[in-house]
Amino acid sequence: MAIEVKLEIFEGPLDLLLHLIEKNKLDIYDIPIVEITNQYLEYVKNMKNKDMNVMSEFLLMAATLVDIKCKMLLPREVDEEGEVEDPRAELVQKLLEYKMYKYMSFELKDMQQSAHKYLYKKQTLPDEVADYRQPVDYEELIGELTLKKLHEIFKSIEKKQSDKIDPIRSTFGKIEREEVDMDQKMEDVLLYAKQKGTFSFRELLTMQASKMNVIVTFLVILELMKVGKIMLEQQELFDDIHITYSSVSCKE
Repeated sequence: MAIEVKLEIFEGPLDLLLHLIEKNKLDIYDIPIVEITNQYLEYVKNMKNKDMNVMSEFLLMAATLVDIKCKMLLPREVDEEGEVEDPRAELVQKLLEYKMYKYMSFELKDMQQSAHKYLYKKQTLPDEVADYRQPVDYEELIGELTLKKLHEIFKSIEKKQSDKIDPIRSTFGKIEREEVDMDQKMEDVLLYAKQKGTFSFRELLTMQASKMNVIVTFLVILELMKVGKIMLEQQELFDDIHITYSSVSCKE
């Protein structure tokens, strides 16, 4: 489907203003606002278009021109930077933007009209040509690089990596979490107690493989004592504690 580019003369108030400026060969950056306003109002007065939507746009621009004309008669205002403000500046900016878009539309129209002159052919290459890859010349790739230079590069990279190592933190051991099943430990201790009848608490702890196992075993002993599965006895202060298995449970 072709793209329709339509740009009729005086499509809007900016188009009319631009036409009047170009017709009178005026400087767009220094618009004689009185002359342009008079010509613009004369054109609007003679317009035969009764569509209020269209007329309202032209009348709004007419009011803007009259407002600018009034401001041009008053003393100029000064902005924050101490420069004199030009009441026409905003209008000039809009006209420049409109002129840019207008001429861009001309370019698009020309491209549309000349598009039928261009034909495109799909790329058709033999498989051996499409699959061809230029061989790598390793001598050219390496260039002046020698084994000595490669060794120097390797050493410099190795040194940078070693410099990143914290001399203190690197000596720290790795802390790993040891998983101990408390329910299984309770079954093991209870079975051991049944088999031994009476045994040394110190001996039981000595049999454990790690500190975590010692802690869990201690907690298991407390729990078994609480439910009445075992009884603890110590003859003297700081003596070894003896544990005796009890087949009668007194669980609360």
